[in-house]
Amino acid sequence: MSAPLPVAVVGAGHMGRHHVRTLANLPGARLVAVVDSNVERARALAEPVGARFADRLTPELGDVAAATVAVPTVHHLAVSRPLIERGIHLLIEKPLAPSAAEAAEIAALARRHNVIVAVGHTERFNPAVRAVDRLGLRPKFVETHRISPFTFRSADIGVVFDLMIHDIDILLHLVADEVADVDAVGVNVLAPCEDIANARVRFRGGAVANLTASRLALKTERKLRVFCEHAYVSLDYQKKVGIAITLDRNLDVLKLARERNLEDLSQMAGLDFGKLVHVEPLQIDDQDPLRAEHSAFLDSIRGGTRPPVSAEDGLAAVALAERIVASLAAHRWDGAAGDRVGLQADIFGQAMRRAGDGPAG
Repeated sequence: MSAPLPVAVVGAGHMGRHHVRTLANLPGARLVAVVDSNVERARALAEPVGARFADRLTPELGDVAAATVAVPTVHHLAVSRPLIERGIHLLIEKPLAPSAAEAAEIAALARRHNVIVAVGHTERFNPAVRAVDRLGLRPKFVETHRISPFTFRSADIGVVFDLMIHDIDILLHLVADEVADVDAVGVNVLAPCEDIANARVRFRGGAVANLTASRLALKTERKLRVFCEHAYVSLDYQKKVGIAITLDRNLDVLKLARERNLEDLSQMAGLDFGKLVHVEPLQIDDQDPLRAEHSAFLDSIRGGTRPPVSAEDGLAAVALAERIVASLAAHRWDGAAGDRVGLQADIFGQAMRRAGDGPAG
């Protein structure tokens, strides 16, 4: 068995905490250090697992072969650049960067320095998604819903880059085609950026997707539906359950109609639908997605192979997210003659201003 790779976590915030926990218990990794601009926060995560801590990842912390970058997205390029230039392989949290230009720069740096950069689109390692992969489907229509209550943790970015980015990556992975057109609409209620968004994406080959994301819901729901020529798959990411409905391969509908001397297929309305299709639950394992993500990243380093979610994949997701945000920003609410373009008015701000206009107490 190969010796554990020395690794570090840069960023001791919400996601950094999960990465530290995972790496500290991963046989293929040896957690060397936790780094954060807030040293005390780094100390709080590092000391319980016997790792060093600092405000920067310096050679004095020890040999490091790979690092996980879990700082705010706006700092991904600044933090990643010196590490890539030192030859350190990186797993960078999603999204890869706040813009396609910065994402492209990270990807170019990785190629220039022959460094592996993986992107933390953990949903790609969700057992439900991997079950769909095993079916080898060619989607014609994809529908996603990802809604949750507002957490106030990512109020500085919109719901497209905060939540929908997961489904954007899954969509591009499943369809594997060039995006032809994007039409989106979104509104902001609690934050300056969009809190709810819907996007319709068309691909060159004819596939269509409808993506919905919201952080204004009172419940959490994460669902994926994939329609193919001869199959339909429905997944619930959160519950890790799904079903696949496929046309019975032994069934010839037209032959059946001829045998019954039917003049129109509508006359088959009385047939039992359950006998025309094959319904089966998807085989979904219990593997932890974050653990699977780290294991795949380390395997890529050892084998010198492309990671399952590469920098190029991360760039593609950011590029489509940018197109969606641009489309919702250009949406005309009252038609071509209207003057309201883009997001809904700042409802929260208007309410506060209205309250301020009232009589003094």
